[in-house]
Amino acid sequence: MLTTIVSLMATIWAVLHPVTLLLASVTFLILADYLKSRRPKNYPPGPWRLPFVGNLFQFDLDVAHLHLGIQQFVKKYGNLISLDFGNISLVVITGLPLIKEAFSHMEQTFLNRPITPLRERVFKNNGLFMSSGQTWKEQRRFTLMTLKNFGLGKKSLEQRIQEEALHLADAIGEEEGQPFDPHFKITNGVSNIISSFTFGKRFEYDNGQFQELLRLLNQATYLEASMMSVLYNVFPSIMKHLPGSHQTVFRNWEKLKLFVSHMMDSHRKDWNPEEPRDFIDAFFTEMAKHPNKTTTSFNEENLICSILDFFLAGIETTSVTLRWALLYMSVHQEVQEKVHAEIDRVIVHGRQPGTADRESMPYTNAVIHEVQRMGNIAALSVPREVTADSTFAGFHLPKGTMVLTNLTALHRDPKEWATPDTFNPEHFLENGQFKKRESFLPFSIGKRACLGEQLAKTELFIFFTALMQKFTFKPPVNEKLSLKLRVGLTLSPVSHRICAVPRL
Repeated sequence: MLTTIVSLMATIWAVLHPVTLLLASVTFLILADYLKSRRPKNYPPGPWRLPFVGNLFQFDLDVAHLHLGIQQFVKKYGNLISLDFGNISLVVITGLPLIKEAFSHMEQTFLNRPITPLRERVFKNNGLFMSSGQTWKEQRRFTLMTLKNFGLGKKSLEQRIQEEALHLADAIGEEEGQPFDPHFKITNGVSNIISSFTFGKRFEYDNGQFQELLRLLNQATYLEASMMSVLYNVFPSIMKHLPGSHQTVFRNWEKLKLFVSHMMDSHRKDWNPEEPRDFIDAFFTEMAKHPNKTTTSFNEENLICSILDFFLAGIETTSVTLRWALLYMSVHQEVQEKVHAEIDRVIVHGRQPGTADRESMPYTNAVIHEVQRMGNIAALSVPREVTADSTFAGFHLPKGTMVLTNLTALHRDPKEWATPDTFNPEHFLENGQFKKRESFLPFSIGKRACLGEQLAKTELFIFFTALMQKFTFKPPVNEKLSLKLRVGLTLSPVSHRICAVPRL
C-alpha cells in the first residue's frame, strides 16, 4: 500500500509543471497575507490594498509626499480613512472636530507613539520624542522640570536667545549683502539655544565639528523619508541586508550618538551634583538617585536619545520655520515693508526685541503664524498609536493602529482660511489686532503636544524680529526664488540663496 502511494505521488510530481507550482505558491502566499492582514469589521474605509505592499504604490512611488497624496482619498472616503504600508496599518484623521475629539476628549486612547522598525533600531523606546509608557512619563516630567529650572519662561533664557540672535545677525552681516544660503547659519543659531541647555555651551559658526554634527542631523532627517527608509519599515528583515539611504540613516545616528557620548564623558570629569550646569548634569544627578537601572528610564542610553530628541525636535523644526520666514519675506516684499514699519515704530533707538514687544506687534506676530501655516513643516504631525481596541467616530480601531493628523488639510481648509493657498498675514488679524485661530495646530494638542512650544514661540519671535530689524531680505539679482518643498521628516524649502541687505 505504501509503495502504491509513493508511486502515485511521484507520478503527480512528474506531471506538474514548475510554473503550476509557482502559481500555486504565489496564490497560497497571497491568501495567507489576506487572512493575516484583512481589515476588521467596521474599520475606517480606504482604498483597495495590494498583497504584501498594501497601498505603498498608490502614491506613485512618492511616499515622501504622502501628505499631498492622502487628500484625494479624504475626498473619496471621508475624514477618517485607513491605509496600509506593508504590515503597518494606519488611519488618517482630518478636520478640527475629529482632531479635538481624538487628542483632547479621548486622549488616553491616542497617547502612545508607534515605533517603526527604523526607529526601533536607532532609539528603541528611549528618549522623549517617540517613547511611550513609563519611559515617556518619567522623561516628560523630568524634562519639563529641568527646562523650568534652566530658564524656560524666565528672563534668563530670553536673554540667551537675544544674545544668540546678535551672533546670528553678525554671521549674516558678514555676507555683505551678497547672495548666500541661509540654511546652516540659521540652524547653527537655533542649535546654540539647545546646546546651551543640553551641553552648557554654544558653538561658533565656523566650528567644523559642530557643522558636521548639523550636517549629519540634516541628512538623517531628510533620508528618513526616502523610499529606501520606507521600504525598510515595511520589509526590515530583507532591507537590512541591502545597501541604500536607510543604511546612511543608521550610520548618521550612530555618529550623532557618539558625539553626545563624548560630551557626556567630558561632563563627568568635573560634574558637581550640587551645581548642575545643564541638562546632562541634571540627568547625571537623577541617574544617581536610581541605582537600579532595570526599574527606571534614567540611564545613559536614555540620556543620549533624549538629547538627540532635543536636536531633532527643537532645532530642525524652529530652524526650518525661520528659513521659510526669510524666504517668504524675500518673495513678498510688501509684507516685509509692513514688518519693518512696525518694528521701527515699536522698537525705538535700535534696542533688541523681546517677547514683551509681541503684544504691541500684531502684524509681525501674524506674519510668523502665517509662515507656520504655509510652511506646514509637520504636515501629518507626529504619529500616535492606539493604546487599546477602541471605537472612534463610529469605527473600530484595533490596538496598535498608527494614527496621523492631517494638518495639511486643516491649514489649507477653504472653510477656515480666506485665501488658503496664498501667503496672507491677514488670516491672523482682525481690526488690526492679532487673532488666534482654532484651526491652527502646528504644535498639536493634548499631553503629547510639542513640549518645546513655549521655547519655539520665543525663539521664532526674537530671531525673526531681530533679523528683520537689521536686514532687508531680497532675491539675488536675476534669480527667481522657489517655494518648492524638500520633503524629509519636516517640509523645508529647497536649497536657495537670498541677499541680506543691511538696513540704515
